[in-house]
Amino acid sequence: METIRIGGLALEFLHSKDDTAGSLDLFRMTVAPQAKVPAPHYHESWDEVVYGLSGTLTFRIDGADHMIGPGGSAFIRRGVVHSFRNDSEEPATVLNVLTPGVLGPAYFREVADVMAAGGPPDLEKVKAIMSRYGLVPAAG
Repeated sequence: METIRIGGLALEFLHSKDDTAGSLDLFRMTVAPQAKVPAPHYHESWDEVVYGLSGTLTFRIDGADHMIGPGGSAFIRRGVVHSFRNDSEEPATVLNVLTPGVLGPAYFREVADVMAAGGPPDLEKVKAIMSRYGLVPAAG
């Protein structure tokens, strides 16, 4: 199984829009200790469900913090600003479900390529990729 790494994130797709006829994207995401990614954003055309597998992540959803640990979950409706962070000293892993599936691994590969290019990341390139896939950066 391919692991896509973006800074403090490691993602493994279990299913994607490519093998579900666009119905969903399903991936496991591990967040490194003390990682604060991504920038606040919202999705134009899909909803997201997050289910905690191990460790604890803090999701900021519509201005409120939600701790997601093993067995915990959160529903993030399209259009709602959110971000997440791992405040602990241990990695945290969640299962993400996006409906409908619109990203697939391609989005994350493109962002990973920009982030791994060397030097400071080209944030304009990242914003352009986000825009192409329907992610909208938002103020904190």
